[in-house]
Amino acid sequence: MSRYCKTLEQKFNIPTVAGAASNIVEYALGYDFEYTNGMPIRYISFPFPVAGQPQSVHHQYVFEGNDVVSEKPMMQAFIDALTVPLTDEEKYEGPAPESMVESRLLGPDTEENLQRLFKDRDWTDYNPIILPTEERVAEVLKGTTHTPDEVIQTVNWPGGNRDLTVEKAAVCAVMAGANPEYLPVILALAKAVPFGNSTSSMANMILVNGPIRNEIGMNYGANVMGPHNEANSVIGRTFTLMSKTTGGLHSEKTTWSTLGSTMQYNNVCIAENEEALPEGWEPFHVQMGFKPTDSVITVATGWTYISSVGEVQRNYPAHMLMRDYMKALSGMGSRATVIMDPTVAELLKESQGFQTKDQLSQWFSDNVEKPLASYLGNGVLSGTLTGSGAQGIEPYATWAKYPLDKMIKPFHQATGIKILVTGGGIQTTWFVTDFMLGRGTLIDDWR
Repeated sequence: MSRYCKTLEQKFNIPTVAGAASNIVEYALGYDFEYTNGMPIRYISFPFPVAGQPQSVHHQYVFEGNDVVSEKPMMQAFIDALTVPLTDEEKYEGPAPESMVESRLLGPDTEENLQRLFKDRDWTDYNPIILPTEERVAEVLKGTTHTPDEVIQTVNWPGGNRDLTVEKAAVCAVMAGANPEYLPVILALAKAVPFGNSTSSMANMILVNGPIRNEIGMNYGANVMGPHNEANSVIGRTFTLMSKTTGGLHSEKTTWSTLGSTMQYNNVCIAENEEALPEGWEPFHVQMGFKPTDSVITVATGWTYISSVGEVQRNYPAHMLMRDYMKALSGMGSRATVIMDPTVAELLKESQGFQTKDQLSQWFSDNVEKPLASYLGNGVLSGTLTGSGAQGIEPYATWAKYPLDKMIKPFHQATGIKILVTGGGIQTTWFVTDFMLGRGTLIDDWR
């Protein structure tokens, strides 16, 4: 929000006031200005929560309540923020101050003290780490031909203009317990730092495709989602450590989720069982335009996955039960990911006639329906419908005219529904999820 306000003020000379819920205004006035935005923005703030409140509550906030920042009546605070002359401090238009530069090396100390230091600075997931000595980092760096000082990306939210270098990624890899062979995967993964985060219980998923799965011994068989494989575990954990250090994610400073998500410990790090795909079902990375021989990592953001609990029953085929479960998903951006055991994929092809993943995605898009009222029960989607509908964007413009009991198809774009096949072929089980997968990053570029 502060960035939009800054653009309106500096580029278009439009006086602007930002409005934010009280749970993040301290961040907006402090951390965001100090490290990200640079330009002081005047804020007014209202109590939290906002979504789901009746109109009478919102009316009370604006016309009867006080602004959390100034403690003035809300409308008066708006007027003052737009009309009272700027202070000298508020006239600052320069770049955000540079982040404080940390020393490359910490001084020598005991194992116990250093473990405590990393926790006190919130550089860990609060499990024990492997201390990243120069020697250990140098050893892991043997896993790539890239130089230690090469910048993978510059992270400018929310920590502010921090270069994530190959060496910094290797430091986090050491902390998580990585071998040199894992480093190309971790460097490609670093392109996605920091991971998805919001006031909701956002989670993440990491998917690996291609030959590197076997080169580093990733699990895509039995217990693929469990804590039973070193590569899956370490790579998933490294994403968390990179996101907390260079990515600047810190509880109640830059992350404000009420519940959070246990999935952020390992970030559902899995590989696809390409060897067990039914004929005609392409690996995910091939669907996204890569070659079968490419090694690719893809990061997804989501919130939920729902298990089938038991095996498939022939009197109610798997895709029909998947459809029923998908009604419970929000339909965020009309995207979802279905994760299934190879035995389920084989049944869906041989018994139900789905010759490709795309055919199955299209069936879900055509057949998952829910009442508009249920769809609008999600505050983010309610805002999407209002904003996109007002701009005439379909299908939201049409949906906005419907009565609340009207059935809609929330996954209206079949291309947004991804199908993954993984697991050990032990039982016909599956998950439906709201994870949103993009195209992916080529791991081979980081060897």
